[in-house]
Amino acid sequence: MSGKLVLVRHGQSQWNLENRFTGWIDVPLSPKGTEEAHAAGKALKGIKFDQAFTSNLKRAQDTLKIILQEIAQPHLPIEKDQALNERHYGALQGLNKAETAAKYGADQVHIWRRSYDVPPPKDKSELNPEGISESLKDTAARTLPYFRSRILPLVKTGENVLVSAHGNSLRAIVMDLERMTKEQVLDLNIPTGVPITYEIDPSGRVVTHNRQPASVS
Repeated sequence: MSGKLVLVRHGQSQWNLENRFTGWIDVPLSPKGTEEAHAAGKALKGIKFDQAFTSNLKRAQDTLKIILQEIAQPHLPIEKDQALNERHYGALQGLNKAETAAKYGADQVHIWRRSYDVPPPKDKSELNPEGISESLKDTAARTLPYFRSRILPLVKTGENVLVSAHGNSLRAIVMDLERMTKEQVLDLNIPTGVPITYEIDPSGRVVTHNRQPASVS
């Protein structure tokens, strides 16, 4: 029996709206993001979920809460874990993306944003006192062990699982599920508030999915 895995990137956050690097900064949804979360919930009506997972950040948690209200499953068991957090953008967190490109050059910022294994610059600051910085490779290194040990086994047993997380933690999961190369994943963008549904058999093989190609952003 196949199970369903539904991945949802949180709705637009306030810093998405302001074109800022967000990472681990705990910003709320924008009004548009709230609308996107409601729309995601409406799109998922009719699926009975067994378990939900989300990150430690409220934009993903609030998106999940809204979805569960829309599908009338507000008491669904939820597990929260930092493993599903967005990629940490290091010294870039809080900076406007356009202003950062003007300062460092568009090519350099593109490398920091879209490369597989080049992290943004590290810098200890009020927004990043621990001096953390992650590439997509680093993000995958913390997200995928959690996904493989806590989430995928449930889907393989036929359960329907909902994951509300972030662009880069979900990119890591999609890369793993679809066996993408590190070159292919560079063009992968996960849009906000659009559910991606995978049907997965007991061996862990993807039977079907509804993911549509999206432009890089």
